[in-house]
Amino acid sequence: MIDYLIAMYPWLKAGHIISVISWMAGIFYLPRLFVHHSEKVEVPSQTDRLFSMMESKLLKVIMTPAMLATWGFGLSLTVIPGVLDWSDIWPWVKLMSIIAMTWFHFWLAKRQRDFELGDNQLTGKTYRIMNEVPTVLLLVIVIMVVVRPF
Repeated sequence: MIDYLIAMYPWLKAGHIISVISWMAGIFYLPRLFVHHSEKVEVPSQTDRLFSMMESKLLKVIMTPAMLATWGFGLSLTVIPGVLDWSDIWPWVKLMSIIAMTWFHFWLAKRQRDFELGDNQLTGKTYRIMNEVPTVLLLVIVIMVVVRPF
């Protein structure tokens, strides 16, 4: 099995990068939809239902499958000998950042459900601030993988 994973390394890495890009695109866009939904859309209305449908499809059709693929490809890469040295600090920082990004994904899913039920309690300003969370996490993750500062 390990020989197979070693042979598949470039494909697993490509799949991981593609799924990360897809996940991040959604994770950056969904809070922006929430900003406009909370500030510009009257509840209940046809526009409210349209925004809820767009948010739901983005989350369920693009973001969640991309998140699962990211985790699947990433975990596959970690079991290939020589790819990771868990005695270094950087993989642990990256892992904690990925767990935080996953928490953010589920936080967004809860907010999407609130909008769907007409029960959003947060402001556009809150969504603008929260939209910075994945940016910071992405910076940490990329620096850990590329620079490996520790």
